Amino acid sequence: MNILLVYPRFPKSFWSFDKTLELVGLKAQLPPLGLVTVAAILPQSWNYKLVDRNVREVRDDEWRWADIVVISAMIVHRTDFYDAVQTAKRYGKLVAVGGPYPTSMPHESEEAGADFLILDEGEITLPMFVEAVERGDQRGTFRSGGEKPAVTSTPVPRYDLLEMDAYAEMSVQFSRGCPFQCEFCDIIVLYGRKPRTKDPEQLLAELQCLYDLGWRRSIFMVDDNFIGNKRNVKLLLKAMKPWMEEHGYPFSFATEASVDLAQDPELMQMMVDCNFGTVFLGIETPDDDSLNMTKKFQNMRDPLSESVISIAQSGLRVMAGLIVGFDGEKSGAGRRIYEFVEQTAIPTALVSMLQALPDTALWHRLEKEGRLLGKSADINQTTLMNFVPTRPIEEITEEYIQVFWDLYDPLTVLNRTYRHFLMLGEAQKRNYQNRTTSAGAPDINWVTIRAFLIVVWRQGLLRKTRLRFWVNLAIMLWRYPAVAANYISVCAQAEHFLDFRQIVRQNIEEQLAAYLEAKQQTDKAAATETESVAVPVSSL
Repeated sequence: MNILLVYPRFPKSFWSFDKTLELVGLKAQLPPLGLVTVAAILPQSWNYKLVDRNVREVRDDEWRWADIVVISAMIVHRTDFYDAVQTAKRYGKLVAVGGPYPTSMPHESEEAGADFLILDEGEITLPMFVEAVERGDQRGTFRSGGEKPAVTSTPVPRYDLLEMDAYAEMSVQFSRGCPFQCEFCDIIVLYGRKPRTKDPEQLLAELQCLYDLGWRRSIFMVDDNFIGNKRNVKLLLKAMKPWMEEHGYPFSFATEASVDLAQDPELMQMMVDCNFGTVFLGIETPDDDSLNMTKKFQNMRDPLSESVISIAQSGLRVMAGLIVGFDGEKSGAGRRIYEFVEQTAIPTALVSMLQALPDTALWHRLEKEGRLLGKSADINQTTLMNFVPTRPIEEITEEYIQVFWDLYDPLTVLNRTYRHFLMLGEAQKRNYQNRTTSAGAPDINWVTIRAFLIVVWRQGLLRKTRLRFWVNLAIMLWRYPAVAANYISVCAQAEHFLDFRQIVRQNIEEQLAAYLEAKQQTDKAAATETESVAVPVSSL
């Protein structure tokens, strides 16, 4: 059986890092971990080829070679997912789909033309698919019936199928699920509220596999909340530390975590000891009323700004997600987000307008209230809200565009990055007794030297940042030379955001205009209908 694994293209988004990847000659930020895990779960007697359409197109001979095409997708992949399914069908292939998008909206996969829907978690539903194929079935939908598999049986992903040189980072997964109950989050819908973890030996086997394949750069721990099960995370980190020491710290790590990480100094130190350099935090908003409304209670236990600074001072670079458009939100939310990010010196802040995702508590509440706009969703930063908010959408949109624009003003983001790295530099100077390089620092080679020269030209000579660029860099080299390369790499990431903020403004303004025009037409039609059925009193 010949299986062609296909990963759809990402649209331009906050996470696509197009301009940054261009600087260093890479094609994509992260590989399709789901697909290489699928390839490990399916029968190893089958033959596999994998094509990530973010890296290159699928060749004609690859389409023809396949007996079945397997496509995995997230909601953000919708457009190219549809194209990939249709292309496979034009070649006369059976198409099997899975992943968060088909699981959340299976009707859209059926409409696209998929033959097999392998939904929920593959440890349970992939064996069902294999049985169906071996019976000769041509169609089928496979669901877990609410069962959540233990990930202790998940095999080492087939990283050997990847074109590894195309990626900025590799990825591994330690846990699934999150213990919290945020109303807008689909992670607890897809994976449950009881975090399930792999054994430390499993994760070390995955790291060894990547090491043996020659990988020596950053690895993203894709867990939606790495610290959801703190006991097991500490067991993992305890096992990871000697492995990292014995192998000469071959990787740096990034991950996602809840902000209550700040309450556990021991855990933060263990992460730093294992060469974790970056953590993405779901801040969402500095407004307590909005946090309470969306049931993000874990962000209300301590002052958010103190928590963020505490994490940075431990030696972990902070990235953050923030949202505009919560119900009951007061005017000026965008400005408050800007002030919070500046106060805490978060270099990379992902701001989005709130989207109601399928099957979440937010989705069901808005549906019951009659406020959903259609039966679809998107999580791209260039997409308008998919529900009617409690304050004027024009106001929310204006604040969103403005905060994104202001946060990534060239001078603002440069100085914010500098302030953050002063905290990191001090922490890593204290913690890195046996290491000389900051976690996440790029390799020094001709590619990175070329990228550095481009950044120097743009930020150090061409733009209004020119003076501060050199002053900041000089101080960083003088006080904290170990983090200087990492500091420059984060400065280089700003090249993506300077370009992307233009796309955000243009797309959101166009969608808002279209939305308001459609609303005006609907209101006008409703008014006309009301007038036509009104009966004059004089005629009675």
